[in-house]
Formats: sequence, C-alpha cells, structure tokens
Amino acid sequence: MKIEVYSDTICPWCYVGLARLQQALAARPGLEVELGWLPFELNPDLAPEGEDRRVYMLRRFGDVNRFAAGQQQLLEVGQPLGIDFQFDKVSRAPNTRRSHVLIGWAGERGGALQTQVKQRILAAHFTEGRDIADPEVLADLALECGLDRDGALAAMADPRRHAEVQSLEVQAQGWGISGVPTFIFERRHAFSGAQPLEVFLEAMDKVGREAPLDV
Repeated sequence: MKIEVYSDTICPWCYVGLARLQQALAARPGLEVELGWLPFELNPDLAPEGEDRRVYMLRRFGDVNRFAAGQQQLLEVGQPLGIDFQFDKVSRAPNTRRSHVLIGWAGERGGALQTQVKQRILAAHFTEGRDIADPEVLADLALECGLDRDGALAAMADPRRHAEVQSLEVQAQGWGISGVPTFIFERRHAFSGAQPLEVFLEAMDKVGREAPLDV
C-alpha cells in the first residue's frame, strides 16, 4: 500500500501524526507499505536562515504566547506517543526548505531511512530546540542517521532539489491540500489532521479491501 504524507517539519501535529501512523502500521504488521514524506512549507516566505521566534511571533501574531493553550494540549497528547515536546527550547522560527530537501534526498536511499530522517528532524526541533534551518545542523542529523554528511550538504545546496520541493507543493495545491498533516492512501482516500489511531486503521483497511486500480 502506498501512503504519502504531506507535512512540515515545524508542525507539531505532523509529529503527532507520524507517531499515530507508526502505531497503525505496527497494528497491521502484515501490510506491505511504501511510505513517502512530501513537503508542505507553512512559512515559505521566511528568510532562509529563519528568524528569532519571539520576533516572528510578535511580527505575525502580536503575541509570543499565541499558541500556549495548544502547546499544553500537545504536551498531553505527545507524552503517551513517546514525543517529548520541549517548546521552551525552541528559540528560532526556521525556514524548512532545506529540511524538506534533505528528507527528499534521504528518500532516494530508502523509505525507512527517509522516515528516520524525518523523525530525527522533528525531534531536533521540538525536543532539542536545534535550528533546523541551519544546513550544518541538518547535515549532523543526516550523519546520525547513517547518511553521508558531505552528500547531505551538497543536496541541500542543489537548486534543482529546491525546485523539486516547490513542484511537489504545487502538486499539493492541485490536489486541494490546504493543511497538514495530510495522509493519502493509494491516491484513493485521504484525510487531514493527526487523527485518532482508529481513523488510520479504518483508512488502511478500507483501501486494502478495494480492488486495485487498472494500470
């Protein structure tokens, strides 16, 4: 089963959605899955180096604590999923383009590795407060996942890969995707949001029962 996920690496609910998808896959161990992570930049107009988070929050929302209630909810949701949200450590509002380039590059080396890199970037941002706009930080994360550090830096500097991210985001617009995370199953069934485990299982089972499309 092909599962494609549009998400962003600064979206906490995307982190929750990843964890719930992993729960669903663990509950269906016999299901063969081709999983791919696709880019959706929530703040594409940020400078490549990102911005101080307090300055960004004041500039965009006029309130540095705009999401305090939502963050408290995320702490409660994330804990049983093994997600250690440490929002106080996040001091930068990063531009996520390079992180998406890195995830796409990792995907060329295998779906499991791509998921590992995706999860590592999310943890670096939300738990460790690292600056995931910084290519050096991202290259270190790639190395932690067993990838070549210099190769990761070269990929993130390649304008053709940046153009590919933009092309996939145009595809998302064409598919009517306006929020993340969005989970797409065999390009037949989709839903948005970090839904409960039962929703994932229902979608997977429904698509699994349907006859394959004619090629």
